[in-house]
Amino acid sequence: MAFLGVLMLISLVTVAAGTVTVALMMNNPPLPMSKLCAVIALIFGSSAAAVYCYGWFSVTMGGPFPELCEDQNASGAELVSIEQEQWPLRSACVYSDGATVEHISMSINVLICTLAGLAIVLACASAGLRRRASSLH
Repeated sequence: MAFLGVLMLISLVTVAAGTVTVALMMNNPPLPMSKLCAVIALIFGSSAAAVYCYGWFSVTMGGPFPELCEDQNASGAELVSIEQEQWPLRSACVYSDGATVEHISMSINVLICTLAGLAIVLACASAGLRRRASSLH
């Protein structure tokens, strides 16, 4: 658990540093597109890691998110346990009659996948632009 806390802190610091770097790059033309894409890819990748850590802490520390398990389900069965998985970030409420109610935070999972996908696309674009620039020289 401490590892994910450190990862979240490093990710947030990286996002902040990357944002400052992009702002400084914008003030100093000519703008190297391959480096800009690489820094933005780092920002998106770090953001994905930070959002995942937040979701992981939500699942591990507080149970299901954003929904909460009811003490009794509609048929009156008592809550027996909460089962949790870290990927995809989900929680399941298990009741004494065998019924299970799953809570999957699609918004967090979609946000993580979108940010990670953008990071991959930008990293590939950065590599392509850098390769193209080096072949021209």
